[in-house]
Amino acid sequence: MTASLKDSISLQVVLGTQWGDEGKGKVVDLLGENADIVARYQGGPNAGHTVEFDGECFILHHIPSGILRDHTKCIIGNGVVINPDSIMEEIAFLENKGISVLDRLFISMNAHLILPYHHLIEKAFEGREGGLAIGTTGRGIGPAYADKINRVGIRMGDLLDSNGLTEKISQNVHMKNRILEKVFNAAGVDVTELLEGLHNFRENVRGCITDTTWMLHQELQKEKRVLVEGAQGTLLDIDFGTYPYVTSSNTTIGGLSTGLGISVRKVDRVIGVIKAYTTRVGNGPLPTELEEDFGEKIRKIGGEYGATTGRPRRCGWFDGMVARFATQINDVDVLAVTKLDVLETIEQIQVCTGYRYQGKELDHYPMSNRILDEIEPVYEVLPGWQAPITEIRKYSDLPEEARNYLSKIEEITGLPIGIVSVGPNREETIWK
Repeated sequence: MTASLKDSISLQVVLGTQWGDEGKGKVVDLLGENADIVARYQGGPNAGHTVEFDGECFILHHIPSGILRDHTKCIIGNGVVINPDSIMEEIAFLENKGISVLDRLFISMNAHLILPYHHLIEKAFEGREGGLAIGTTGRGIGPAYADKINRVGIRMGDLLDSNGLTEKISQNVHMKNRILEKVFNAAGVDVTELLEGLHNFRENVRGCITDTTWMLHQELQKEKRVLVEGAQGTLLDIDFGTYPYVTSSNTTIGGLSTGLGISVRKVDRVIGVIKAYTTRVGNGPLPTELEEDFGEKIRKIGGEYGATTGRPRRCGWFDGMVARFATQINDVDVLAVTKLDVLETIEQIQVCTGYRYQGKELDHYPMSNRILDEIEPVYEVLPGWQAPITEIRKYSDLPEEARNYLSKIEEITGLPIGIVSVGPNREETIWK
């Protein structure tokens, strides 16, 4: 690993090491300054990446954060699911801000579409009587991925074949409407209206649809600098997360290969983004969750509300067991710690260094929600620094207590910290 994250490098990956919302958008934006291409490999508009600079706030749901650097090409890989209406709203928002999109955006022809019946089915499924609600964003992500696995999904490439698209959509709408009407007693969708919307969408993005896997390999052969952007976080991975309270894609490093068609052997550096404390949206385990009053204090200071839904995030102390597990799964090289400034008024900060279960300390993160519901976090208490740090730009200028806190994170994970975010804006960053 090179000494500085500012150094140029061929292929590096940015991914989340908690339950998402770690601040990956800002980190991708920072590293995008030295990237030629920024590519996203999974997830859908259930992910919201926020970037702030020059008094503007940009919340992106489909388009990689690299779009905010005017020299980059941006790729949406085949592992992403796309809502036609949402992405067009996003494109219009960016272009109204003077940011060119359609001439720099490339969408995999194999990326699947989220369609109106996906929204309706997810809403009906989450609200069913006697059901176990996951706490999804309600954006139709899960049903879209389910159609992909069931081999009835509609892909971006299908838009280019009008006759084939009409046949596939007609079959799907017939099947989905029967489910909505007979199982959930809900209204279905109008096939004519849906096809008309897809035809309009095709005309807007026709020039963006391409074989992005071939494109990426060609660019890498030319020694272009590629930055890969993950969405959500490790503990939301469909295989390694706190199932079933997870997203519907592989948020971990393996999603890179399946979502972009690039071998992990080509990766030069993996950057794990980790928040200075822990949050999650929706239901599921959060072992270090704070009591409501104190959790609400952190939530307000940190602005912990979902970028996609606005839902309040649950807050907890930094969880070292989660951090070790996530960095191991992803073979992380270096950490980017975000939102350190949120803790600047806290007198004493607790850090979870392990879990105790049935009187015994565990030696690794348990892959069982039943155990997670019963574990007792083992905490170490560190003194807070109780001083503003947002204006600080040199690591050595941080208060000693803040540096000690960061050193504890390095000790727990066994990894160096390369970036420390001390505020939401692009410039409120310390390069270590």
